[in-house]
Amino acid sequence: MRPVSGWRVLFVALGLVLIVLCACGSESACGPGAGVVSRVVDGDTLVLQSGERVRYLLVDTPESTGGKHECFGSEARDFNRSLVEGRNVRLEYGEACTDRYGRLLAYVSVDGREVNALLAREGYACVYYVAPAGGSRRSEFEALESSARRAGRGLWGACSAVPCSR
Repeated sequence: MRPVSGWRVLFVALGLVLIVLCACGSESACGPGAGVVSRVVDGDTLVLQSGERVRYLLVDTPESTGGKHECFGSEARDFNRSLVEGRNVRLEYGEACTDRYGRLLAYVSVDGREVNALLAREGYACVYYVAPAGGSRRSEFEALESSARRAGRGLWGACSAVPCSR
C-alpha cells in the first residue's frame, strides 16, 4: 500500500471545501439566491417570506396599487401572481443590488422560466432601464418588448394609451 501524499490530501480537502461552499451558495453579495414568495405586490414586485421586497429588473408593469389602476395593471399583477405566489423562486442579480426604495433588484425565475422575460414577451410590461441595473441585458429585453408590441400582445393590444410607454 502506497502512502498518501500531502498534495493529494490538500487537493481532496480543497475539493470538499468547494463542494460545501457551493452547497451553501444560495446567498449573493446582494441578497438571497432563492426564496418563497409570500405575496405579490403588483406586476413587477414581490415579497419573500423572509421579508425582502424584490423589484424585477428591466421591466415596468402598469400600476395596480395605491389607488392608481392603469390599463392592464390588474392583468399584469394577476399574471405575476399566477407564476410566483407561494412558490420557490430563484433570484439572479444584475449590476446594482437595490433601487432607491431599498427593494432588491433581480431576475426572478420559477421552474426554470424567467418571469422578467415572460412579462416583456407576453406584453405585460415595458422595458424599464435605470443605469446601471440590467445594462448587460437591456437590448434583449427591448427586443422582447418590440416583438410583443408588433404582435399586439397584452397591453400593446388592450390599451389605447400604453401607461408605461416612453
